Amino acid sequence: MNQEKTLTLIGRVFITGQIRTVTGLHIGGSPGALAIGNVDNPVIRDPVTGRPYIPGSSLKGKMRSLAERVTGAPQNRSIGNVNIHVAEDEKQYEEYWVNPLFGVPGEVKFNVPAPTRLIVRDVPLEDDERKGEQSSARRLLSVRTDMPYTEVKWEAAIDRVTSAAVPRPLERVPADTVFAPMELVLNLYLGNDVVLLGHLFTAMQLLEDDYLGGQGSRGSGKVRFEELRLTIKRVKVYEVLGEMGPYSTLADLIGAKDEILRWVQDSLDVEK
Repeated sequence: MNQEKTLTLIGRVFITGQIRTVTGLHIGGSPGALAIGNVDNPVIRDPVTGRPYIPGSSLKGKMRSLAERVTGAPQNRSIGNVNIHVAEDEKQYEEYWVNPLFGVPGEVKFNVPAPTRLIVRDVPLEDDERKGEQSSARRLLSVRTDMPYTEVKWEAAIDRVTSAAVPRPLERVPADTVFAPMELVLNLYLGNDVVLLGHLFTAMQLLEDDYLGGQGSRGSGKVRFEELRLTIKRVKVYEVLGEMGPYSTLADLIGAKDEILRWVQDSLDVEK
């Protein structure tokens, strides 16, 4: 006989802001129909606007990968040549916070207490004129870049014996480009889910200290979170309860971590 299960969404925490490239950013797209010109390694672009964007899957996947490393979650599942962590039972699910925060596959054999908590939206190229400044989209079109909105970075593979060089072009979004609006949504189902917000801050910090996209070990992909705000919606009335921020940098937000977690707990009236 199946046991009845009740699952209630308590509320949602929204983190909004922007992502600024500190070095050139390469998140690969299809070299086929979306490629502009003859670059072998194009960036991903919106098929309607032709503008580069940051896929939510890339942002979430990199944060999860780094979180698995820092928590020591066992890499027990293979997808092609890639090893990832997937919780094997309820005990392992609870042991590593990457599981409730980032989610587990639907085919796991154990009882998952609640759905994936974190939603990560795609982040478009900034196109809002603010404070009299040009948006990143307008600025990139106004300067002489190799391709619309992007630069081409040439690299070379060097033969270790003959020193012969084989040049390779890599398309990148230039440094100091802003992607906005960014939105991360944390769904809270259980009383202790508030601690996952602190873990999300950690995952964001891990990403800032690492890189996003490809070719990071060769200089690409350093990014920075900026102008961060947090808002809460409680499900009982589903309206905005309050806002904290803006925090100019992620470091500023993390410095207020304890205050933020208390605010979320008190606002949603959840267990501490």
